[in-house]
Amino acid sequence: MAPLHNRVSRKELKEKLLADPTPRTTISFYRYFRIDDPVAFRDDLYKRFQSIGGLGRIYVAEEGINAQISLPTENLPAFRSQLDSINGLQQLRLNVAVQDDGKSFFVLDIKVRSKIVADGIEDPNFKVDQNGKYLSADAFNELANDPDTVIVDMRNYYEYEVGRFKGAIEVPSDRFRDQLPMAVSMLEENKEKNIVMYCTGGIRCEKASAFMLHHGFKNVYHLEGGIIHYVNQVRKMGLPNLFIGKNFVFDERLGERITDDVLAHCHICGKAADTHVNCLNDACHLLFIQCDECKAALDGCCSTVCKTQKQLPEEERKKIRQGVDNGHHIFNKSRQRLGQLSASGRSDTAQ
Repeated sequence: MAPLHNRVSRKELKEKLLADPTPRTTISFYRYFRIDDPVAFRDDLYKRFQSIGGLGRIYVAEEGINAQISLPTENLPAFRSQLDSINGLQQLRLNVAVQDDGKSFFVLDIKVRSKIVADGIEDPNFKVDQNGKYLSADAFNELANDPDTVIVDMRNYYEYEVGRFKGAIEVPSDRFRDQLPMAVSMLEENKEKNIVMYCTGGIRCEKASAFMLHHGFKNVYHLEGGIIHYVNQVRKMGLPNLFIGKNFVFDERLGERITDDVLAHCHICGKAADTHVNCLNDACHLLFIQCDECKAALDGCCSTVCKTQKQLPEEERKKIRQGVDNGHHIFNKSRQRLGQLSASGRSDTAQ
């Protein structure tokens, strides 16, 4: 029986893949549908995807599946066949990465969650399948030019910061569960307008559109396949591209370049920059935007404190790391996070 978990260290797996010249393709997909036994479903997926060289991050829940996966390009037909043989996953739309170096994932992680998108919704009357109307790329462009349309970005603030659709409004939070009620409140005066929602691959804006309908909005739409599918479609069809900047992605790439526009700024010096990095101090790993000059000056760290810690002997660094939770450690433009760091003696962290 094939192992159902990684038995090799992540470091070894990463080194192995970086040295492997095999062409790989990064794909994302999701579907809301009923899964009666998520654990059994997860184990079956693990064996199937491992057998064809799949690496990635996949969440399975009773409400469906959310997946980002990297595969040897030659195994794409086999991957499609595997999906089509699974009840509920037939004829899935697959979002192929816009910009891909084949090094997006180094391990295969498939986890069972209570939901594939944490939404904080407790209302038993909410139905995710009662969602807004899908918009193709050309239909999105048409509605985007309508003055009675409000375009809403349902991604986290740090995604919006580096790239977005022209004229899109931000729902400023780093948690989807907080954005849903915020969007309802922010758009209350626009209930009669066309509400067009979008996200990276479609999974968040599909649920968000259902939430808006649940709260009495009428003309609600969401971009089919999200930004990734949109960009591929406008390029294929020769349509005007209304997305500017970078598309943030949740894998090793941390972004896909869509246009040359640089919308964000280095969180340390304020220079125009849109490259997300994780602080190289293992006791920090803050996700933030850093220019090349600051990266060189701080040795890939977010502050002089982290640079100094990174240079300490391993035993001392290990002591510093003990008890540190970096699970949701993201530069927060609201300055709340900066206040916490300043209080702990790290006042020179990214400004």
